[in-house]
Amino acid sequence: MKKKKSPIGFVIFLLVVVAGTVILVKHFHIKGFQIVRRDVLYASGQPRGMDYTRLLYKYHIATIVNVRSSIEHRDRNWHNEEIIWTRNSGIKYIELPIDKNNPFPDQQTIDRFFDIMSDKTNLPVLLHGSGDDERVAMLTAVWMRKKQKCTVEEITSMVKRIVDRRELTKAETEYIRSLTE
Repeated sequence: MKKKKSPIGFVIFLLVVVAGTVILVKHFHIKGFQIVRRDVLYASGQPRGMDYTRLLYKYHIATIVNVRSSIEHRDRNWHNEEIIWTRNSGIKYIELPIDKNNPFPDQQTIDRFFDIMSDKTNLPVLLHGSGDDERVAMLTAVWMRKKQKCTVEEITSMVKRIVDRRELTKAETEYIRSLTE
């Protein structure tokens, strides 16, 4: 006698597969991850847990540049996790703080970032802050314009992706346009 297949069993199996897929995708999802220029510059929010392994093995990140200030690091486990992981993995870790209340990088910060990017041993670089961090977006914009000669449209498109597709503020738009002068 043939055993009847239970539709309930199939539905349960399907739900388990879907739940497992959702968990894996969330586990290996780096918030706000963007490829600015493959094998050269990537931008993201704060990596966590297995994100670091993915960054190393999939994207071969050689240097992590964090735009957060030391004040933002207090009592945050992510900072310790990042320092330990980079040290254990042989990844360079550089803090390049930009004030959260003024996301437009000053000339000293820009020069230091350009120095980091011009050293081939640092590439590829992951530039990150918190989630949809406009500090990351504005520093990326400067690099895209001054070193990659991208158009305002190309820069604006990338900046919008970094800030989670929200409309840019008037100040952000003016800053991007000022880079072409």
